[in-house]
Amino acid sequence: MTRTTAAEIGDDARMQPVAVITGGSSGIGAAVARALAGRGWRCVLVARGEDRLRALASEVAGEYEVCDVGDRVAVERTMAALRERHPAVKLLVNNAGIPGRTTFLDGDPERIEAVARINYLGGVWCLRSLLPALEAAAPADVVNVVSVAGTVSGAGTSGPYTAAKHAQLAFSRSVAVELAPRGIRVHAVLPGFVETDGFPQRAVWPGWMHFLIAEPDDVARAVLRALDRNRSEVTVPRYYRLGTLSQWLFPSIVARVGRRMGGARRPA
Repeated sequence: MTRTTAAEIGDDARMQPVAVITGGSSGIGAAVARALAGRGWRCVLVARGEDRLRALASEVAGEYEVCDVGDRVAVERTMAALRERHPAVKLLVNNAGIPGRTTFLDGDPERIEAVARINYLGGVWCLRSLLPALEAAAPADVVNVVSVAGTVSGAGTSGPYTAAKHAQLAFSRSVAVELAPRGIRVHAVLPGFVETDGFPQRAVWPGWMHFLIAEPDDVARAVLRALDRNRSEVTVPRYYRLGTLSQWLFPSIVARVGRRMGGARRPA
């Protein structure tokens, strides 16, 4: 659903670089939109909830599209309409995601499929559908907001989410090679625990662990840092890299810890 037409875009707005942000109605997506708008970007926000989209688009003087990125046909239709208004798009931020909080063995099949469609395939469909506009704006950028969960095998009720984030990270690394000759850079931003409406963390983890929980603005700054410094992968906060390194160096130990925590409630 389009809420801005090509005729309604003024000359000043046409001069702004365009950024498309999925999951752009709240949390990390909203923080990224505010940060980019502060730098003069024209933000097109994509999400499922129209009320929040409308309010944030008005705040950042941007546009919005109502779309479920887990629906490939809807993505293709939405991005086609977006390309009519903006034939050249300088930045795509694949941020849309939902929590898993279910297991592979006992979880609802529809939930497992939704986690894979939205958290992983949604970014694939958005990139493919927006590729002509990114190529037209080259040099352009794609930012995939992944997760530290994409580098560390989870336990308990985070398995499907972790698997989807592993796939998203592999997609980011693989497509970076494909897009480089086309003048499009790809960056993966890997947050740890971040407090948002869709991913409440402080209500899940005990108080002594709250110092590990970041805010959406921290991730937005990491996105800007990845763009400014052309970083292929950025972990936020940086100390979460310890988990990634542990997985690489001591996979057996991480697996044993995971088995012990298998019955614990884990956020995703």
